[in-house]
Amino acid sequence: MAYKTIGFIPLRKNSKGIPGKNKKKLLGRPLFTWVLTEAIFSKLDEIYVFTDDEYIIEYINANFRWTNKVKALKRSEENASDTASTEAAMMEFSNDHNIDFDVFCLLQATSPLTTRKDINEALDKQKLDKLDAVLSVVKTHRFIWSNEGRALNYDYKKRPRRQDFKGLLIENGAIYCTSKNALLKSKNRLSGQIGLIEMDEDTLTEIDSETDWLLIEQLLVNKFKTDKSSRRINYLILDVDGVFTDGRVHFSSEGELSKVFDMRDGMGLEILRQHGVQVIVMTSEQSEVVAKRMAKLQIEDVFLGVKDKYSLLSHLCSQRKIVPQEIAYVGDDINDWSNMLRVGWSFCPANATKTIKYHADMVLNNNSASGAIRETSEFIINYNLRFNDL
Repeated sequence: MAYKTIGFIPLRKNSKGIPGKNKKKLLGRPLFTWVLTEAIFSKLDEIYVFTDDEYIIEYINANFRWTNKVKALKRSEENASDTASTEAAMMEFSNDHNIDFDVFCLLQATSPLTTRKDINEALDKQKLDKLDAVLSVVKTHRFIWSNEGRALNYDYKKRPRRQDFKGLLIENGAIYCTSKNALLKSKNRLSGQIGLIEMDEDTLTEIDSETDWLLIEQLLVNKFKTDKSSRRINYLILDVDGVFTDGRVHFSSEGELSKVFDMRDGMGLEILRQHGVQVIVMTSEQSEVVAKRMAKLQIEDVFLGVKDKYSLLSHLCSQRKIVPQEIAYVGDDINDWSNMLRVGWSFCPANATKTIKYHADMVLNNNSASGAIRETSEFIINYNLRFNDL
């Protein structure tokens, strides 16, 4: 019999600390999609998003059709209230849905720094060590005190140096794995023989306030920028509105009529492809005008109606064995933000939004629909010359 592991991401529509928290955009993506995407590319066999929010259910159904691992299920109002526990949602899922599994992995959307590596480590530890449950922790080197003024984890009369202090392990609330038998018997995320996996100290922060949000956002930005490295650019990914076009569109009562494109951009892309760079177009809009223009430019990789560009790019990288560092990306607004941070080179037109201009590797001299793509193409051709002898 196959050994089956499932991921479980409980989400509530309402949130007191940050209204609409799970849908709020972190680096241009809804918060819940960060842990969901990592779960998809982990060893988990299936992932269930359990929510009372119809918007999230529709979002998942529309944007994760490229994988059969994700399913969105309706959560009852009773178990989505401010007073309802996560365990109550876990038991509702287990009792009301006839889903077989060996290991149940609870993942929290408020821990967006969780990676597929962390999830895999928890799954492996539980299976190899034959444990009932595994949870994620971080090691902190903070000195802990009680309300009564007692030092709890060190002797303040002999204050240790940081390098000599073993520290303290603290739950970070990111990952909880439990066997099916242990869950159904205890009705708790943790029971029986429990093991630990240690995650990076940065993951101690969970998003419960606006301050937490800003901190996590900066940690993600720093992580992506640290991972950047120089490689030959083999792929160019382009947004459409605000990159190919000036962002404006002509409408009539029948709908979209026209957009303005720059012919020089088309020539630039033709020359770029002659230099061995593959062009991919990724836009959040479903546009017949765009589809026809891309067909005219003979660009085959065109993805329309993509709201979560980061997860789609993750899928393409996995499917085609692409390394993000060999990708250049041109975007102009926050829905391009996370992808622009993760790739080898990011560009934006001179008239891009302020946030994108701040984080792009290069702000182009030309505006969108006025030579920005041509300028990018010429840069890539010249940049790739340094790799010709490698």
